[in-house]
Amino acid sequence: MRFSLEDGGTMDFTCAPAKPRTTPPRTRAPEGSCDSHFHIFGPYDRFPLDPGRPYTPPPALVPHYLDMAGTLGLTRRVVVQASVYGTDNRVTMDAVQALGRADTRAVVVVDEAADLRELARGGAVGVRFNVVSGNGAPLEQLEALARRVAPLGWHIQIYTTDIEELAPRLSGLPVPVVLDHMGGVDATEGPDSPAMRALMRLLEGGGAWVKLSGYRASKPPYDDLAAIARALAKAAPTRCVWGTDWPHTQFRTEAEMLDDGTLLDWLYDWIPDPRAILVENPARLYGF
Repeated sequence: MRFSLEDGGTMDFTCAPAKPRTTPPRTRAPEGSCDSHFHIFGPYDRFPLDPGRPYTPPPALVPHYLDMAGTLGLTRRVVVQASVYGTDNRVTMDAVQALGRADTRAVVVVDEAADLRELARGGAVGVRFNVVSGNGAPLEQLEALARRVAPLGWHIQIYTTDIEELAPRLSGLPVPVVLDHMGGVDATEGPDSPAMRALMRLLEGGGAWVKLSGYRASKPPYDDLAAIARALAKAAPTRCVWGTDWPHTQFRTEAEMLDDGTLLDWLYDWIPDPRAILVENPARLYGF
């Protein structure tokens, strides 16, 4: 797909853009609600994509994000460094300042040379390992990096689709672990799959959190997500958070693109009173 850029040029993208307008949800999020997972891309003249990126997304800029978040009622937010930027966190840290340091945090991707204290001053509260998309810190650095961030009070965030294999390592880390996208389980296998059992054991250990940004765990019509989300919320009601995953880089065509109002509707379908997931839990995890 080829899209026009704001500077008048064009660029080929492998992902569809987020919807230009968001449909209001049936129930607006309560005051203080947090979007715990989204990305900012561009402007590309200031923040060019990394040559080793696994995909090429259209720009997804702060004003577009704020329009979406305002429609849903989200007033706190966590910008997550995406794999398309590697370990160059400038776009993510710039977004924190643009969105407002008081109500915005960042999860960054770092190498061994990163100045963690400088990132902390800018709003970073965790580091991410993306085992699925790569182009970041290698998994071999997991334990060493956890030891580095522990004095800062940070957490490790990880995106994996092989939670069974990684669970023993994650349970031994000296920091909280936040699992992306419902732990990367396959919802089509149901709430009693081996992966779900491994994820539940991690949650029962008390040191793990999970993000209920879950459409990546399923396929249309996504009906099997409800059982997974309810099981996770029951197992760890004080350690579940929710995120939009805006601008939804999984989707390759505009016809496939999900509406963020629908995503919030799903959360209310799964958990009729999600206040803890939207407000109280992220306030503790991210220090709002």
